[in-house]
Amino acid sequence: MEPGNGATLAEALRRATAELAAAGVPSPRVDAELLAAHLLGESTGRIRALAFTDAPAPEGYNALVAERAARVPLQHLTGKAHFRYLELAVGPGVFVPRPETETVAQLAIDAARRAGPAKVVDLGTGSGAIAAAVASEVPAAEVYAVELSPLAFAWAERNLAPLGVQLVLDDLRTALAEHNASFDVVVSNPPYIPAEAVPNEPEAAGHDPAMALYGGGADGLELPMAAARSAARLLVPGGYFVMEHAEVQAPAIARLLAADPAWTDVLSHRDLNDRPRATSAVRRTGPMAASTSEGILP
Repeated sequence: MEPGNGATLAEALRRATAELAAAGVPSPRVDAELLAAHLLGESTGRIRALAFTDAPAPEGYNALVAERAARVPLQHLTGKAHFRYLELAVGPGVFVPRPETETVAQLAIDAARRAGPAKVVDLGTGSGAIAAAVASEVPAAEVYAVELSPLAFAWAERNLAPLGVQLVLDDLRTALAEHNASFDVVVSNPPYIPAEAVPNEPEAAGHDPAMALYGGGADGLELPMAAARSAARLLVPGGYFVMEHAEVQAPAIARLLAADPAWTDVLSHRDLNDRPRATSAVRRTGPMAASTSEGILP
């Protein structure tokens, strides 16, 4: 008897958990419950309660489990991703936000709160996760978001329009020139994977768009450093920049920013797994600030 074809929910969950575990899915039981919750329109707590009864498995459950076992991202199957206090619409064509990025969002949120009525921009917004978090948690902020991919832009539009974020379809390297030297906070989670590297997660390797993954160049730093140059251009003196990157890139990014006269107070930040996954800096004020990053950052 197959799940969703006469099986009880409890039986279906047991079989789904075993199938997902055999496929190497990191959290097989949780994913099995989330897929059932998605089909039934219930919470996972309710699913666990129903599993103690003779409730039937939902129709279509076995097919959905098979897709997850093939390492289709859970968020693509449910159409939603959770990020901080938000539920975002996601699907094919957009990078699925990761929990570690919540640390970067927190740094941007803290900076926006310190700045008072802050003007904030998220460069390379993808699904809009960081921009949405800032807009929802710092309601007084004026928030912008930039995205180059038309597919990702469409998902970001769904997520950001209700929050009043001003979304721009453009390249993070050149966007918002009319707003130069006017932002209090610039935040970015740019593509940063080196050209020859392959993401460890099958979900990322097979389903996240390459445009959202690869940073350019052997070290993957072309787009991260382009984001830093744009941040130097867009920020007011004393403005705050924070960017996510790979753990192995932390020393190089800290060195490049520290050597650039545009920046001061360069700091490395650790994510939820205690890995150095973000770097922040403050836009320098005074005469030194005139020497921008154009001649130093690669």
